[in-house]
Amino acid sequence: MVDDEKVNQVVESRNALSDVPGYELPLLLFAGFRSLIDRLHAELARQGHPDVRPAHGFAMQAIGVEGATASEIGRRLGVSKQAAGKTVDRLMTLGYATRADDPADARRKLVRLTPHGLDALARSAAIFDELRADWARTLGARRVAELEDSLRTVVPPEAFRLDAAGWFGGA
Repeated sequence: MVDDEKVNQVVESRNALSDVPGYELPLLLFAGFRSLIDRLHAELARQGHPDVRPAHGFAMQAIGVEGATASEIGRRLGVSKQAAGKTVDRLMTLGYATRADDPADARRKLVRLTPHGLDALARSAAIFDELRADWARTLGARRVAELEDSLRTVVPPEAFRLDAAGWFGGA
């Protein structure tokens, strides 16, 4: 039986800092991340990219503007070459990526973003700028800047990796 009084204890507001349980911080950070990503994808769909999913965005970042092999993509995402290959296959089916011979080594295949894939990334960057501006309007520009600065203080630079999709269970 579910205890109705405890079901929402994770999201109840607290008045004093000492009353805030430690598990709320990662949940709030994740909820903020999820809110931004969900809004991004809703807007991407409106702008002509209805099939892009969060894992696709990580994969397109891993491919980059220069292209990458499936092994490199897998390494960057923290998934196997086979898992990366499945994601690349899906991106190809959707028209976001293509495979081509590597001009430097004919034995290798490079995955490259198509103009459609590059458009999705450019639109994502612009939408993220709009979402940040929305937060600044809601919270105030200074509070958003302080939040970003505070997170930069506690998040080491090497934490900026693309393997979040793999960490969450697959690309």
